[in-house]
Amino acid sequence: MRINAGEWRSRVLRFPDAAGLRPTPERVRQTLFNWLGQDLTGLHCLDLFAGTGVLGFESLSRGANSVVLVESQGQVAQALRDNQTALQATQAQILQQDAMQFLAQNRQRFDVIFLDPPYQQGWLEKILPLIPAHLNAEGYVYVEAEYALKQADGFDMLKSGRAGHVFYHLLKAR
Repeated sequence: MRINAGEWRSRVLRFPDAAGLRPTPERVRQTLFNWLGQDLTGLHCLDLFAGTGVLGFESLSRGANSVVLVESQGQVAQALRDNQTALQATQAQILQQDAMQFLAQNRQRFDVIFLDPPYQQGWLEKILPLIPAHLNAEGYVYVEAEYALKQADGFDMLKSGRAGHVFYHLLKAR
């Protein structure tokens, strides 16, 4: 998986073949960062279900001030740390932790929150109501899911798209 733009453009991220790991397709990432603007200078990001970490590392490559990558699987979290070392991404904080546990314990607010949880497990219904407490007033939430979100209580749907079986959305808290 390659980073699309910024300081680490074309750098390859390596990750294990782990159950449920679905890298965000390159075309979807390009669309997402077009929506957010190409330059994320000074923003603080959270990649809550980090997986490959491509959204978080891409954010740093595009100038984000910091990113917290949360991943519960040990092997995948180790791959994130390996990629962090290879990129010398000192602005990345990698936590091997459950997403719900992180939200319960952390009070930090973010400018952009990436949510790409495992499919078919009901994560969005549990997580979305907790997100506004972790989002800056002008912040955005990117959601990737196996279905189109019709609405998300407490959020305005700014943009949405579909690539194959992946539905993606950009939300803003009301």
